Amino acid sequence: MRLTDADGASASSVTTTLATPRTQPGGVLSGEVRLTGGDAGVAIDRIGLGLVTSPHEAGGRHPFEEFSRAQVSGPVALRPGAEEVIAFQVAVPWGTPVSEIGGRHLAGMALGVRTEVEIGAVVRRSDPDLVAVRPVPSQLRVLQAFARLGFPVDSAVLRPSGEPDGLSFLQKIKFYPPDLHAGVVHEVDVTFAPSSSGLVVVLEADQQAGHGPRAERFVMSHEEALRTDWPSEIDRWLVSRPGRGAR
Repeated sequence: MRLTDADGASASSVTTTLATPRTQPGGVLSGEVRLTGGDAGVAIDRIGLGLVTSPHEAGGRHPFEEFSRAQVSGPVALRPGAEEVIAFQVAVPWGTPVSEIGGRHLAGMALGVRTEVEIGAVVRRSDPDLVAVRPVPSQLRVLQAFARLGFPVDSAVLRPSGEPDGLSFLQKIKFYPPDLHAGVVHEVDVTFAPSSSGLVVVLEADQQAGHGPRAERFVMSHEEALRTDWPSEIDRWLVSRPGRGAR
């Protein structure tokens, strides 16, 4: 990101480099912001980083929206031609959406880090640097269970959380049903609400006409989630749905 003064002369450039382009909910993003002075000095009031997400792939018509912000630096007096390097570690909120599963990008998700520089009353923002967010081990166990049961991942969407605290959205990861459940279940959604102390998992099935959506909620610690036989739990839930006969 290049900054110019009122006359259009080059004042400085700001480059953000991530040392950890992959992270997970509850983790950290590390890197550095490099400032390079231009033809004139500049007095920077503040440098911040915002975690941003878009409901569709990067490059689409949907803009990135910020859901978390951290300050990297206070005032910096950058002299002409000088260089400053500011290292940072930014906490990643537990509710951050997952964008990568098993090394594969999750359709419908784009996450990034956007640099924000404040000079006087003017705030300049860079284009986002994309970041991959992997599930924590307890989330991964649930996702792996669906894979074992033959449910391929479709995509993911963000929905308003309705919670006064925490992030304003929750992520739903959508799965196609395998042949065993096709014709009875159109789609299965998994919603995670992780925290430092545990994991909430909500399973929802979009069923055939005559039977409304059915949800089941699991609340447990991360350790309990790792010990849970998720293929059996998911299979039990699917079989016990109203309108589903015994196999």
